[in-house]
Amino acid sequence: MTVLVVGSVNADLTVRTARIPAPGETVLGGDAVTSPGGKGANQAVAAALAGAPVALIGAVGQDTFRDVALRGLQGAGVNLGGLLTLDAPTGLALITVSAQGENAITVASGANAHLTPAHLPEDLGGVSHLLLQQELPPEVTLHAARQARAAGVPVLLNAAPTRDLPADLLGQVTHLIVNEHELTALRPDGGTLERQAASILARGPQAVTVTLGAQGSLTVTAQGSHRLAAHPVQATDTTGAGDTFCGVLAARLAAGDPLPAALRAAGIAGALACTRPGAQDAMPRWAEVQAVLAPA
Repeated sequence: MTVLVVGSVNADLTVRTARIPAPGETVLGGDAVTSPGGKGANQAVAAALAGAPVALIGAVGQDTFRDVALRGLQGAGVNLGGLLTLDAPTGLALITVSAQGENAITVASGANAHLTPAHLPEDLGGVSHLLLQQELPPEVTLHAARQARAAGVPVLLNAAPTRDLPADLLGQVTHLIVNEHELTALRPDGGTLERQAASILARGPQAVTVTLGAQGSLTVTAQGSHRLAAHPVQATDTTGAGDTFCGVLAARLAAGDPLPAALRAAGIAGALACTRPGAQDAMPRWAEVQAVLAPA
């Protein structure tokens, strides 16, 4: 059974600097590096590297960034039968990475913004899980989620980047994945993270996972909450960590792992991705994750 990712495909243009520039400030950096990116493509690659059969529906242009954007997907063996070439530039992410490994990202959506619900397939046969993000037009994300829900396919939504959600999207979602900032943007009730996540459950999802960087993750379901400590690493670049987490979580759930085991694998993979520069180029293969899991 296939993990289907409906999401963005970008080329990343990354510059490393001593610090993230403040508004109005110019900071000199190192050489610019081009690499494949886009949250949809990133998560598709992560899921494929974790052992899942993966298909992607997305869009690129016919420009010079197309080949860069597709390199990682092709290398990971992602099925690109649903990839569209549109009359628009390939999406481009401008990324600044500080010496501490933090990043600031500006995305020029390009072809991603030209996808419509009409571009989605009518039949989700053979799909075990649907993985979504928020770099595509909201109506596309909502339509895909509704299709999956109607077909009985679990829907994982990474509500990133932060933007307003369509009114009934959460009602279609099985598992919501957010960081602390994205959780706050959903305007849950105040209080502890557990209480905020629990308030989201009332809006539809069966599980809410909050990724907490060096503090690990928190997952809340109707049965209770589960905190998972971060796998300790020396971070050099956090750009692809969240996408790695989401892709591996989807892959391991599709493989039949119980939720706690899938979360642990995702957390380890996300941490390992922080130890190398880039997004897709930094993602670990499943054997690397297994080597950490084995002693447990």
